[in-house]
Formats: sequence, structure tokens, C-alpha cells
Amino acid sequence: MAVDYTVIVVYLAGMLAMGWWGMRRARSKSDFLVAGRRLGPVMYSGTMAAIVLGGASTIGGVGLGYQYGLSGAWMVFTIGLGLLALSVFFSARIARLKVYTVSEMLDLRYGGRAGVISGVVMWAYTLMLAVTSTIAYATIFDVLFDMNRTVAIVLGGSIVVAYSTLGGMWSITLTDMVQFVVKTIGVLLLLLPIAVVKAGGFSEMKAKLPTGYFDPLGIGGETIFTYALIYTFGMLIGQDIWQRVFTAGSDRTAKWGGTVAGTYCLVYALAGAVIGTAAKVLYPDLGSADDAFATIVKDELPVGVRGLVLAAALAAVMSTSSGALIACATVANNDIWSKLRGAVRRDGEEEHDEVRGNRAFILVMGVAVIVTAIALNNVVEALTVAYNLLVGGLLVPILGGLLWKRGTAQGALASVAVGGLAVVGLMATYGILANEPVYYGLLSSLVAYVAVSLATPATDAAVLAAWRERLAGRGAPELASEPVAVHR
Repeated sequence: MAVDYTVIVVYLAGMLAMGWWGMRRARSKSDFLVAGRRLGPVMYSGTMAAIVLGGASTIGGVGLGYQYGLSGAWMVFTIGLGLLALSVFFSARIARLKVYTVSEMLDLRYGGRAGVISGVVMWAYTLMLAVTSTIAYATIFDVLFDMNRTVAIVLGGSIVVAYSTLGGMWSITLTDMVQFVVKTIGVLLLLLPIAVVKAGGFSEMKAKLPTGYFDPLGIGGETIFTYALIYTFGMLIGQDIWQRVFTAGSDRTAKWGGTVAGTYCLVYALAGAVIGTAAKVLYPDLGSADDAFATIVKDELPVGVRGLVLAAALAAVMSTSSGALIACATVANNDIWSKLRGAVRRDGEEEHDEVRGNRAFILVMGVAVIVTAIALNNVVEALTVAYNLLVGGLLVPILGGLLWKRGTAQGALASVAVGGLAVVGLMATYGILANEPVYYGLLSSLVAYVAVSLATPATDAAVLAAWRERLAGRGAPELASEPVAVHR
């Protein structure tokens, strides 16, 4: 295990070094929060794929393959479909807005009255997303070092908080590129073929497992529909995803770079399901499906390779965790704290002060995430709460703002409030893991949005005109000083 430990330690030290390097580049608010809005296609594609494919997609995706076979790919597959839809249909317009948060987009579209309440919902989503990723450190470090759960969460969480606080989005972008490469090598190029060979090849897998394991719809139509509703639509509106879109150096980068990342997700989904299916052949009686990834890595991989694949699992968790953390801190500072205290940036205010303020919020939110992760045990429940709140509360007003010009600020506020409260109430009634909360929450949000929008005066023509200007890439305050795209 000494070689494996060395690989992991070198990897973790490299993440901290990337954080220090990123700190030197984060000289303005734009640098710190959106990497200066100048990423080229290669870095954009890699970092986008890294953030959407986290611990749930890697460890959870293999677990679903262990439990359901090839149809276990559907959860990660719907994430890829959502990223493809976002990239093809919306990303160019989103990038042209030159904002920092989803709530800023809602303020622009509806005239400045939708930000705080939508910010609270988005903050809750990003916080729980960061918590779920942080909890996953316990599983990985337990396999590596037989480490106490709390110590594992503190160790993994502290490393992410450190490099995220140092350099913001530049540090996260640099680390995500490394993590993307490590995941590709560790999971796709090493673990996938080794797992299939160890299981005797596909013919042996088919001979030893029920035919349902090779049915592409074996997981069930209702489950696939729920995955699509939560994850595909969730990809369209999450602050953690939009904040990566804001880093694109051009419309073309946002569209085609995201399309490449989405396609990569589809391949990753199938790979996870195949690895899980192979694990079912090798270890048919595991106590938990989520143990499949750790077990096959620990028992079947040679020394050195095992360390690299476990580093890949860490990379998956860290990329999602850091992306969710900076999104959580950005929303807390820009959409909630600044508005509650009535703070508006003055022309003479130094950019360095804004960097320092956002850095402080990442540190505070990071501590909150670690404490919450220690207190919670169930990753699936925490992730379900996050996506139910996001989709039930914010999908309708965001997509409505982009697609329906008759939508009003009052309709958006009613949609967020009704959808969010319905989701919370229905989770209390039916249970957190039930499908009804997101179904009925989304429906109630849509009804409230349409009804209240039609019952209230249309959005002011001047607001809509300014909105169209921003969608066209004109009128944004940063446009005059935006650098050309680099790092291609």
C-alpha cells in the first residue's frame, strides 16, 4: 500500500499547489469568480465535465450498475443529456449576459425583484450539493487509510476549502483539469477494462447474471423519468453549472465545449454501469451496492494502479465539491448578503476588496459545509433534497424568463415560493426519496407562474429591452474590458 499512499499524497499536494498558483491569477472579482471569462475549448470542456461528474456519478454510478446492470447508467446519462441541452440551446445566451449568478439573471429579466428569494433557494441547493460531495470523502479515506469518518470529512473538506479559498475559480479550474485527466485515466482507461477482464469478459458476465442486467430499461420507466426530471432539468439551471458557463471565452466555446463535455458524460455513464455489472459477477453478496466501487478497486487492481484509481475517485468528489462550494459562497455573498445589507459596489471600490470578501465567504461556507457533512449520514437523501428544491423552486421562473416574454416578476416570485414550499411540504408528507415532491412541486410552480404572470401587468418594456440587449451581448458592464479568449 505504500506506493498507493504515495500516489494519493502526491495528488493531494498537487491540488494545494494548484490552489497557490491560482491565487496569483485571481486579481479581480471576474478572475476570482469566473476565471476572467476567458477559458478556451479545451479547459472549458475538461472543467465542465469534471464538475458534473462527481462522487455520486462515480461511486453512485458504479453502485447502480451493481444493483441494476447496464440500466444503472441512466442517472449519469440524464446528467449528460442535461449538459448537452444546456450547451446547445442556452449556453451562448447565458454566457453573453456577463453576470455572476442565476439570481442576477432573474433580476435582469424581471426588473430587479426576484433575486433574494431565488438566491435563498439556490444557496440551499448549492450548500446541500457541497455537503453530499464532502460526505463522500469518508468512503474513500476509509478504503485508503481505515480512517475515522469525521477525520476523513475534515481532511478532504479542508483541502478543497484551502485551494478554493486561495485562488477561487482559477484554482478550481486548474485543479479540475488535473482531476479530469486523472478520472479519464483511472476510471475509463484502467478500471473499466480491468474490471471486465477480471469478470471473465462480457460473455461470462451474461452467463452469470440475470438477463435483466442487460436490459437498457431494466431500472424502470418511472425511475428513468424521475432522473430526467431532476438531473436533466437540474443541469439547465444550477448555479454551479452556470458559473462554469460564465467562464467561457466565447459563445462558440460555451456551446461546443459544453457539447464535448456532455458527450463525455454519456460515455462515463456507460463505463460506470459496466464496472458495477462486473463487480456483481465478482462480489455477488455485498452488503451495499455503493461498496462496489471501493471493493473492486481494493481487491482487483495492482499496486500503483489502485492508488491512481482511488485518486480518480477523490478527483471526482473534489471537482464537484469545489464547484458547489464556490457557487454556494458566490450566491451567499452576491445574492443574499449584499442585498440584505443594501451594499452596492461603487465605481471607486477596489477590486481587491471584492476578491477578499468573496474569499472570506468561501472560507465561511466551507466550514459550514464540513460541519453539516459531519452531522449528516445519508448522501442520497441530501442530494435528493438539493435537486428537489432546485427543480421544484427555480426551473419554471428561469426557463420561463428565457422562453416566455409575458412572464412577470410577480409570477416568478410566486413560482419560486409556491414550488419551494410545495416541495418541502410534500417531502415531509411522502418522504424525502419519494417522487411526488418534485412532480407536484414542479406542477404547482408552473401553475403559479402562468396564473400570476397573466393576472399582473406585463414586464416594463424598458426592462425587456435591456434584457434583449444583454442576451445579444450588448450593454454588459464588463464588455469594454473583457480580454480575448486564451488558454485554448
